[in-house]
Amino acid sequence: MQVTVLADAEAVAETVAERLLQARRGSDQRPLGLATGRTMVPVYAALRRRFDRLSAPEQQAIRQGWRSFNLDEYVGLGPSDPRSFAAFMAEQLQGPLGLAPIQVQLPDGLALDSQQEAGRYREALIAAGGIGLQLLGLGSNGHVGFNEPPCPANAPCRCLELSSATRRQNAAAFGGDPAAVPERAITLGTAEILSARHLLLVVTGAAKAEILRRSLQEPSCSEVPASWLQHHPRLEVVVDRAALGTFLQ
Repeated sequence: MQVTVLADAEAVAETVAERLLQARRGSDQRPLGLATGRTMVPVYAALRRRFDRLSAPEQQAIRQGWRSFNLDEYVGLGPSDPRSFAAFMAEQLQGPLGLAPIQVQLPDGLALDSQQEAGRYREALIAAGGIGLQLLGLGSNGHVGFNEPPCPANAPCRCLELSSATRRQNAAAFGGDPAAVPERAITLGTAEILSARHLLLVVTGAAKAEILRRSLQEPSCSEVPASWLQHHPRLEVVVDRAALGTFLQ
């Protein structure tokens, strides 16, 4: 495990954005695994700034080689809904970088059969060669993607019920009302996440300090899904000092 500690969330965002660009420039052309949420907003802003500073040929090379798969999507929300993760990615990344929609893949939240869609999405990821670099945030209850506790290390891509804790955490995008957050989501499972070549866990803010410590210092268990990450051979954790808490002390 490699832990990079930076001064604040802005410094974290700049470092993570550079990691993402390096991944697109590298020899491993497997798709990126991308995430959404408040932690990722400054990351994608930093990525856009760095992309804008590249030469036109460099930008075009990244555009041509870009392919990414997002972790998850709410059931019942489509790209035209501004609260969907598809809309988030279109605003934060796809549009500004000039990517085609097919280059930024997400589960279809409007699919008639959500479990069948989860299977289709998993097969599409396998056909693309799996994830090279997987970007991850950390939920307040230890979830990664939408893998809610309890969750084993080999859980597959699936449709599942969101916990009350997760719906509270995500309520800001729904007018602050947890009841307005969709009850279900499609998510890549811990199986697909742990199959990525390289994991990049990004954590900022003091509110995440305790769950970060539990995830990476206590024995792995299904009650803290992020704890399975500590067994990955290439896990990098990028945190600010506020999120560090007692971790590694």
